[in-house]
Amino acid sequence: MTRERSRRRLRRRDRNALIAASLTALSLTAGGCVVVHGERVVLPATTRAEAAKALTAFTDAYNKADKAYDSSLDAPYVTGALADIDSARLKAGHVNSPSGNANHTPLKLSDPKFTIPKKAGWPRWFVADAKGNKGGDFRWLLVFTRGGLGERWQVAYLTLVAPDAVPRFKTDKDGWAEAVPVDSPQLAVRPEELSEKYAAYLKSGGKDFADGRNTSDLRTSRKKAAKKPGLVRQFVDAPLTRGDYAPLALRTADGGALVFFTTHHYQKQTAAAGTSVPVPNKDVQALTKGEVKQSLTLESIANEAALDPAGSGPVRVLGQVQGLTSAQGE
Repeated sequence: MTRERSRRRLRRRDRNALIAASLTALSLTAGGCVVVHGERVVLPATTRAEAAKALTAFTDAYNKADKAYDSSLDAPYVTGALADIDSARLKAGHVNSPSGNANHTPLKLSDPKFTIPKKAGWPRWFVADAKGNKGGDFRWLLVFTRGGLGERWQVAYLTLVAPDAVPRFKTDKDGWAEAVPVDSPQLAVRPEELSEKYAAYLKSGGKDFADGRNTSDLRTSRKKAAKKPGLVRQFVDAPLTRGDYAPLALRTADGGALVFFTTHHYQKQTAAAGTSVPVPNKDVQALTKGEVKQSLTLESIANEAALDPAGSGPVRVLGQVQGLTSAQGE
């Protein structure tokens, strides 16, 4: 009997220890979701209800900032490429109209669809796909990301894509999507290499990208603009992949991936002796340092959404949003 009681005590102690360890591994968020070792276990990035709240919060902040031309009003809700593009736009607007945006029209995003991947570790992220009342007949693709449970959801990528170009995503029985590792060798181009490959393509061409507005057409227009009477334009493109600019990829139904990535661009305009650089518009002037005499260098950030096929084949750039971030006159 003594031995049996001893064994029961040991079993109870082990069971209690297991329960205690399990409780330690669980933490309830304010939204009621349970996270079990979130840095290792594959879990949905968020709930659909919280994703909808994040979209509303971003839209409200974006409209306040646009109306006042005040980047501080939406700075907590943007990061990465979008933060650079948006803050420069608002800065230029404020310089030219300190009292605010007299032409402000509130952004309205309707018919939202949320694609939420299951993944381990941070950052967690999801994609919102909505119809916007600005920018023509396009779907707005916004990528929300955050680096921890206590952080606010921020939009890192924003691209506009034709409605029929938005791909179908691979989802499980519960509707959760699949995040693709950026070093995946199963795609035509590893997502972590897309920024560098795109910058190289714009310089030298090649077969990595399908013909289109943001690829072959862009190279053609650059060649035409490179040399005009009295003015030379030089273009330099560079990858941007670290930190908040890191690429993110979602598995598509056909086995490929929709990849969001960022690139850095420079355009230098140099006037011939005896001539001058064309006077830039007011927004460019607001972001220009130095005096424009013989040259003007424009710096911009772009974020792209591209279909990266499984196996092999050219990558198709579906959409790109590019914005001037600074300029230098000499």
